[in-house]
Amino acid sequence: MKKKILVVDDEKEIADLVELYLLKEGYYVYKAYSGLKAIELVNDKDIDLAILDLMLPDVNGFQICKAIRDKYNYPIIMLTAKDDEFDKVNGLMIGADDYMVKPFLPLELIARVKAQLRRYFVLSGDMQTDNLISIRGLEMDLVTRKCTLNEDPIEFTPIEFEILKSLIKNIGNVVSAEELFHMIWEDEYYTKNNNTVAVHIRHIREKMKDSAEYPKYIKTVWGVGYKIEE
Repeated sequence: MKKKILVVDDEKEIADLVELYLLKEGYYVYKAYSGLKAIELVNDKDIDLAILDLMLPDVNGFQICKAIRDKYNYPIIMLTAKDDEFDKVNGLMIGADDYMVKPFLPLELIARVKAQLRRYFVLSGDMQTDNLISIRGLEMDLVTRKCTLNEDPIEFTPIEFEILKSLIKNIGNVVSAEELFHMIWEDEYYTKNNNTVAVHIRHIREKMKDSAEYPKYIKTVWGVGYKIEE
């Protein structure tokens, strides 16, 4: 079945170009040139991934991202017009999974779309035999990608799910921010990307009602990385 991609950009030439590349890869594309149209599509269509421009004339990309995260967990890639660390971190804080700075290479965007969809829909080959990870009341089903904590459901984004899974699979060992970045994003690591990892860790803790100061699950090892104790 074709995966369905939402492309939102008020620059028609960019939206049309992205659509062209996505269609060549066999995806089905919903396209919006405004934020209001994007929210309409989010509410009416079955979407597998969204590509959101940050700067829109009516409803901006942050607002659309939040509207998606209020209801759905599919991947979100945000497009920013400038290399602004604040915009990137703010986007990640409200639930984006990845970002690209304009101007970008269409083929790189397609590669990131594929990577995000692969993480969302396809299991890694090193999963446990029973497809279930369980630790101190937390259960992660690697097939359905559903999580519960003390039997209460938790909605993790695809990136949050992968980070938590990676930490659990390395239980008892410290995993550096750089290692996590390579595992999840499969991209070059720079010092500023530590903020990217930290924002997602904070989101995971908030959803699990865990404390950074007295963690039950994810412990920060200052200057080194993160770990989950055995």
